[in-house]
Amino acid sequence: MSAATLAAVPITHPEPHPVGEVSPAPFIDAVLGFQKTASIRAAIELDLFTTIAAGASQAQAIAIRTGASERGVRILCDYLAVVGFLTKSGQAYSLTPSSQVFLDRRSPAYMGSIVTFLAGPENIGLVLDDPAAYVRNGGSVGLANMAPDNPIWVKFAEAMIPFVAPTAEGIAAQVAAWPRRPAKILDIAAGHGLFGIAVAKAVPQAEIVSVDWDNVLSVARRNAEAAGVAKRYQTLAGSAFEVDWGTGYDLVLLPNFLHHFDRETCAGLLRKVRLSLAPGGRTLAVEFVPNPDRVSPPMPAMFAGLMLATTPKGDAYTEEDFAAIARAAGFERTTVTPLPPSPQSLVAFE
Repeated sequence: MSAATLAAVPITHPEPHPVGEVSPAPFIDAVLGFQKTASIRAAIELDLFTTIAAGASQAQAIAIRTGASERGVRILCDYLAVVGFLTKSGQAYSLTPSSQVFLDRRSPAYMGSIVTFLAGPENIGLVLDDPAAYVRNGGSVGLANMAPDNPIWVKFAEAMIPFVAPTAEGIAAQVAAWPRRPAKILDIAAGHGLFGIAVAKAVPQAEIVSVDWDNVLSVARRNAEAAGVAKRYQTLAGSAFEVDWGTGYDLVLLPNFLHHFDRETCAGLLRKVRLSLAPGGRTLAVEFVPNPDRVSPPMPAMFAGLMLATTPKGDAYTEEDFAAIARAAGFERTTVTPLPPSPQSLVAFE
């Protein structure tokens, strides 16, 4: 599905409980939030949404096709109807418009795979095992997801493609429209490699150099081969803070990376990036950027909590934060542009 088509499907968030209304409902809902995660994981694993979309609308038929118990299916489907993933008429279940687009495996925009990473046992454990500990500590106790060669980033690279693909394609289209197209591109913490690969497809002369841990780069290389750009796709294994990636880059990509670190570390990395740019070169980051109040928009604002739980010093930085970090690194100008329908923004350093 193209970014334009995806943009037609709104990303919605639950309505906040009325501030003036006195009720324990928000508290109970928060305490039982794990049930929503468990239900969506079960539905994805059973391929329940695809089964319903294919014509099995009642619990008995769904149970037969998924190999689950009828009672289990009925209770799961009712719960998913309550929280807005299904609708129910009599005894028949149907997908909502958003579920049709994102949760039917046959859809080009299917996103079910991201459950493997976002709701995998590694992240669930970091978030739920001892939340008071990382609040007291001001970050994860230990390296958490940031340990070198952590296999969780292989899972990330394999699972998150549906979430990032439209954004990567949109950025690549912007880059392809520049008066001076980049010829040499560095993709830092490349992961799945989609951002560099998308630019390589949009700019046929572009050569890509991707940096990440070696086990993660194996995923990126497979994706580059599948995209037909492997001959213009090189990889450098190692830490972005230590590997010598050379100079002369027309474009440096930093997708979903800076939020893992404190401001001083980000400034140090951006200083290294700036020194590796060719004259007139640009640097583009993809980030969750909350407003100055840090409580809106909902998803970028809440992302800071995930960084608190899963990294030692990561955060969700505001536009003002990024401007200060960029100045400390020697950049003169920073612009932040939303990337709808994604909740993320494009941060440009010049």
